[in-house]
Amino acid sequence: MGPFSGVMFLLTRSRRMNARIAAAAIAIVATVGSAAVWGQQPSDTLSLPALKEITEIEAEIDRIEAETLERVAAPPNNEVQQIELLGKAMLYDKQLSVNRNEACAFCHMPEMGFTGPVSELNRTTGSYPGSVRTRFSNRKPQSHAYAPLSPVLHYNPGQGDLVGGNFWDMRATGRRLGNPAAEQAEGPPTNPVEMGLPDFACAVYRTSQRPYRALFEGVWGAQAFAIEWPSDVEHVCSQPGPPPANDPMPVHLTELDRGRAAATFDQMAQSIANYEVSGEVTAFTSKFDAVLANKAQFTPQEQVGYALFRGKAKCNNCHRDGGPGEDPLFTDFTASNIGTPANPMLPYYAEQQPDARGYAANPEGAKYVDPGVGGFLTERNLLSHPSAVDARWRPLTAENIRCQRCAMWTNDPIQVKAYGHNGYFKNLKSIVHFYNTRDVLRRCGPNDPGEGTTCWPAPESTDNMNTKFMGRLGLSDEEENALVSFMQTLTDGFMSRDQR
Repeated sequence: MGPFSGVMFLLTRSRRMNARIAAAAIAIVATVGSAAVWGQQPSDTLSLPALKEITEIEAEIDRIEAETLERVAAPPNNEVQQIELLGKAMLYDKQLSVNRNEACAFCHMPEMGFTGPVSELNRTTGSYPGSVRTRFSNRKPQSHAYAPLSPVLHYNPGQGDLVGGNFWDMRATGRRLGNPAAEQAEGPPTNPVEMGLPDFACAVYRTSQRPYRALFEGVWGAQAFAIEWPSDVEHVCSQPGPPPANDPMPVHLTELDRGRAAATFDQMAQSIANYEVSGEVTAFTSKFDAVLANKAQFTPQEQVGYALFRGKAKCNNCHRDGGPGEDPLFTDFTASNIGTPANPMLPYYAEQQPDARGYAANPEGAKYVDPGVGGFLTERNLLSHPSAVDARWRPLTAENIRCQRCAMWTNDPIQVKAYGHNGYFKNLKSIVHFYNTRDVLRRCGPNDPGEGTTCWPAPESTDNMNTKFMGRLGLSDEEENALVSFMQTLTDGFMSRDQR
């Protein structure tokens, strides 16, 4: 795709944040009465419609977990299926969060392609609250369907690009475990704005108390939980992270037990990644798959859309539909700055004040600009040291949009689904229109009624912005609609897994 993103990391970020974002941040703070209440009651920041939907989602998670635990009681005798079942049990287990109220699945439900399922949050904030319900992430949840098929992050000199990894910023490289999806699964448990545990050992301890412990030991060995837990482990693990700077691993274990807990945490993550790559999640059951298998036919509009996708609209340059030896994953596993506007509804912009536990998620407040891939590489994770690759990528940041086939789309006309790294786009039509007209339409003014139709806000960042494959495509409204129609054929569930 060429240079995958980027603004210079050392740019003064404040000049990128306009009055629109600052005003929105003030409005977000105003809705909670004062910034100091971040980390208190969920009703302070979540609307009644959002709370109602969250209650419904939590009930569905509980139902799926109960069904999964019934299967755990009589597990299959196939090792692969045992690992998948174990991964599913952990994915739907809210006990693995600091306040025992948020499962991984809260941001990754099947009815929304294994991404964020709360329509009201997708319509507004784009990002989701963590176990501490007043802490929101800086990005929308990605889908974990098809994510395990991403390669280990590497530099391809032929493409002149970084390829692979998981997360919007590629920070789950896969270099340590050989599996980006497994390394991704290790992020949320200790992320203060997600599941919020203060120590990864807490996730291991909580798992040791769960009904699937015997299955875990059967798969990974009896040593997995042979750990001498300190007497205060329950108290320590009930305190939201991050841990104190002078006590970064607050569950005090011997060196040997710390190593054992780390190995078990890796096995937990590998189990989750194995579930994510199972046919239940990475299904290949869309209408597109059925057409490839000669079990269905595109409508005339879908066929026109597919031709545009591969031709005039230039989508297939990055969102590859497969080729010799390739699955049709609709990604090239790179990242790109597509010029997405900042999403002023992100609560993250108002998280600059310490909450009740003294944690400020975003000290920059309204001046924050997402650092993306370049921020990850610059701050702590050079791919090698030193190298020409690092010199090239180190000063860059990324405002990435990485597309993974059917997990990205929904055909439900009622449910709102957010798109882009920050959830700015609210439907497929809007993001297709943006790809088509970003560099054609005028810049929006404050509170512009034409936003998204006759004008676009300024990009969050313009440096290294992708202008080769998007921005001025010359598509008609009818052609945009045809593209949307084709993209909707990428939604899994058109045929059963048995029909594949």
